[in-house]
Amino acid sequence: MATIKSGTAMLKVLQSWGVKHIYGIPGGSINSVMNALYDEQAAIKYIQVRHEEVGALAAAAEAKLTGKIGVCFGSAGPGATHLFNGLYDAQMDHAPVLAIIGQVASGAMNTDAFQELNENPMFADVSVYNRTVMTPASLPKIIDEAVRIAYQKNGVAVVTVPVDYGYADIADEDYSSARNYRVGHPCPDLSDIQNAVKLIAQAKKPVLYIGQGTKGAGIEVAKLAGHFAMPVVMSVLAKGIVPDDNPNLMGSAGRLSTKPANEALQLADLIVFIGSDFPFAKAVFPKDAKFIQVDIDSSKLGKRHKTDVAILGDAKKAMQMMVENGKPIAPTPWLQANRQNRQNWLKWVKGFEDSAAVPLRPEPVFKEINKIAESNAIFMTDVGNCTIFAARFLNMNGRGQQFSTSGLFATMGYGVPGGIAAKLTFPDRQVFTLNGDGAFAMVMQDILTQVKYKLPVINVVFSNASLGFIDAEQEDTQQPKYGVDLLDMDFAKAAEAMGAKGYRVTTREELIKTFAEVKNTKAPVVIDIKIDNKRPFPAEKMELDPEKVTAENIEAFKKRYEVKDMPTLKELLK
Repeated sequence: MATIKSGTAMLKVLQSWGVKHIYGIPGGSINSVMNALYDEQAAIKYIQVRHEEVGALAAAAEAKLTGKIGVCFGSAGPGATHLFNGLYDAQMDHAPVLAIIGQVASGAMNTDAFQELNENPMFADVSVYNRTVMTPASLPKIIDEAVRIAYQKNGVAVVTVPVDYGYADIADEDYSSARNYRVGHPCPDLSDIQNAVKLIAQAKKPVLYIGQGTKGAGIEVAKLAGHFAMPVVMSVLAKGIVPDDNPNLMGSAGRLSTKPANEALQLADLIVFIGSDFPFAKAVFPKDAKFIQVDIDSSKLGKRHKTDVAILGDAKKAMQMMVENGKPIAPTPWLQANRQNRQNWLKWVKGFEDSAAVPLRPEPVFKEINKIAESNAIFMTDVGNCTIFAARFLNMNGRGQQFSTSGLFATMGYGVPGGIAAKLTFPDRQVFTLNGDGAFAMVMQDILTQVKYKLPVINVVFSNASLGFIDAEQEDTQQPKYGVDLLDMDFAKAAEAMGAKGYRVTTREELIKTFAEVKNTKAPVVIDIKIDNKRPFPAEKMELDPEKVTAENIEAFKKRYEVKDMPTLKELLK
């Protein structure tokens, strides 16, 4: 009987599922996996990261970008615990990820061996599948099942492997079920579609709200909005699905938002909620608004708002059916006012793009990013004020470009790992990472990984010597600013020390010159841009409505945020 090492059989199963990269750091309890990776290096590329958290975040990012399983590993004890940040990011953004966890040899288990932990219960909360391998022969079968369940449930699968099992000889068989795996979504019920169309026809101020469940259906979103004269608001995770130049697109809602998007939702009498699990719905959506929800997961229906019509099914198909079953509505005063609100907002933003102020504003930075961004560029965005900047100021084409961030988990440190995953997965595409200085400092050691694997990523650091997002939260709770100031540093010099190209930018002239130079970079670059620590326009806490705040408050708000020629949506509707 032909035999094969159990660890090698495991990797052949992963190959059958299309896995190209595995992220991690070697350790004594994972060395049988390392041995198999060495033997199979022509088929699966091992990526050595400098922190397991980066490996897990890269695996999550790869899964979000491709829809395919991302794979990472950590050795027993500290290697395993370092994975949690990335795994929770994958769990909360519904990305299929496999984590292979090292364990001491089977004969040493349950003896308080060096670095031994009871790992299975540790990973119970983060996972949709969590098993410890009990025999060498079962290892490839369990890995196959783990991948299948991760895909089925769009979540994290965890497999713990005693180190001695990977070295053992087992029967050389086909352990994979990849060729049999199928994906299908329920077809929306026609009666639900018809009920939804009736509600839309009755509405005076409908808003279409889209989430990441509409990926691949940007054309259908635009058609649905145009057919029923609805302004479109998106979740941040839906950035790039609809072109940013679509006249009906108001932007994103909540705190990472625009003025037009938040105002549209505040006045809506109907929300058509498609492919999203927006966690701030209670705070942002009007309680009395009628609500239509479309989702492929029935457990999400009615979760975030009282729902009048629930549609179980694929977002793309549901939108097509709504258009087919509803009479078109000509542009209404409601839609026209929202379009004008959008134009006023964009004009206001554009007014800062050529600012020569020092420290720099973010708008001139994004003017240069948009200028050099290629038609299929990928933007991996970290968490903080940089997310607000990207959501507002990136001009994405809705066709070949992609945007990704840590959504519901919102972990800092996502940008650099995401850049690694994006460039490895799409080597011929331009990749940006957009980072705050607080987040970048958490993972900047893995610029070494970009250098090691010759990944020409453009890493942009918005350096304001502050945890600006939290600074604003402390302002809103009227408490002392404490713990939010950061020691400034020269990230460009640090990048140079790691073998990347570093740029320190303090003026608009340096900004323009630097981005022109890095457009076609052949090596990783870090652009350390010193920006002003001004709070971004707080669209979630606007003081512009005379029905809610005093004239003095309005004047103070306008002065602080340099607001002009931006009447409220209520005023535009009069």
